Amino acid sequence: MPDFQKPVPSYLIEKRNIVNLILFTALFALIFINIYSPFGADKWFNLTRIQFLTFSSLVILTGVMVVVISRIIMYQLSKKYTINLTHFLLWITAEIFAMALFYSMFQKIFLNDTRELIVLVKMSARNTALVLLLPYSVAWLYLSWKEKKEQIELFSDTQRVQDTTPDMIPFYDEKSVLRFSVKRDRLLYLEASENYITIYYLNKGVISKYLLRATMKRMEENLTGTSILRCHRSYMVNFEKVKVIRKDKDGLKLQLDHPEIIDIPISKTYSDNVMQKFVSYSDQ
Repeated sequence: MPDFQKPVPSYLIEKRNIVNLILFTALFALIFINIYSPFGADKWFNLTRIQFLTFSSLVILTGVMVVVISRIIMYQLSKKYTINLTHFLLWITAEIFAMALFYSMFQKIFLNDTRELIVLVKMSARNTALVLLLPYSVAWLYLSWKEKKEQIELFSDTQRVQDTTPDMIPFYDEKSVLRFSVKRDRLLYLEASENYITIYYLNKGVISKYLLRATMKRMEENLTGTSILRCHRSYMVNFEKVKVIRKDKDGLKLQLDHPEIIDIPISKTYSDNVMQKFVSYSDQ
């Protein structure tokens, strides 16, 4: 059984994948409406095949704007809140009914359909579910397969690097290309900003930064079992460098063993794991 409270995979809300999904959905919808002729498309005036293709393209692109607006809102919200599987499925359901309402109003106003609006909405919801769910499902399966393939390749590459240099922490970009390595005892923390990670480390005693295009979720997966642990939506910390956990009026903070490093916030989502990790390192 799927865990509906589990955060939705990051690849479903990445900007590039959202754009590709919208383009794929629009193309699928255009082919679908010209072959299957839902929404009363076969009754759209007396048009030639080329005229019908042009007209249906405009209608489809207008309808897909519902998805465009929806995914822009989802992307912006994902920066501030965690979207779990339940939220995601409800969001898709809302997209289906929003687009179904759009096409029903189109039939009622522009095609002068005499049927009741509720009847048109039910019919449109069924057809819209096909238009959206088929490309959504194909895209989800493809992205899931792609991520698993990259994880297997990444695990193999990481294992080879760690076998030869066990004290080095390798960092890979979104395409699983090795971009940066640093000794574990020099790594301080990671900070996320959209699809980029800033790696903070010590270079001859001076705090230095390296910018890497990758997601925090990918970093978390790659660094499982190391001293680097996620403590916040935007932060991962090397617990070999943690000196104090402090409770302020705005929540828990991690203080590292370098005076120039900011105090790292701990969110409630990760607080239990952080406390367990801190205790394990305190006992060493």
